[in-house]
Amino acid sequence: MDIDELYQEIILDHYKHPRNRGTLENADVKITGKNPFCGDEIILSLKLKDNIVTDVAFEGSGCAISQASASVMTEQIKGKTLSEARELFQEFSKMVKGEINYDPEKMDELAAFKGVCEYPTRVKCALLSWNALKNALEQKKE
Repeated sequence: MDIDELYQEIILDHYKHPRNRGTLENADVKITGKNPFCGDEIILSLKLKDNIVTDVAFEGSGCAISQASASVMTEQIKGKTLSEARELFQEFSKMVKGEINYDPEKMDELAAFKGVCEYPTRVKCALLSWNALKNALEQKKE
C-alpha cells in the first residue's frame, strides 16, 4: 500500500466512523461553521479547564473531507493548550493550502489531508471545522 492509499483510508475511516461525534453538555464554547457554497456544516463544542481543551465534540453534515477533518481535528486538539491548538490550526491551514512542507510525524493523521491543496474547492471543506475552532479560540483568549 502506498502513502496516498493509506491517507485515503484514514479519511474514509474517519468519515465512516467519526470520533468525538456528538454534543457536549455544559460546553464552555459552542460554535457553528458553515460553507454556503456546498452546504457543509459543523457545530463544534469545547470544554476548557486552565486553558486546556479537556473535551471536544462535533456535529454536522457534509462531504467526507469536511467530516473526516473534523473527526481528526477533535482527536488532535484534545488535551492541548489553547496556544498549541492555535499553532496546530496554523500548520494545518498552511499544509492544506500547499503553503508549507509539513512534518508527517508532527501532523500524524492530519497529514492525510495534504493532498487537498491539489483541489482548491476542497480546501474550504478541510478547513471548515478548523475555522470553527479558530473562532472558538478567539472567544477564549488565554
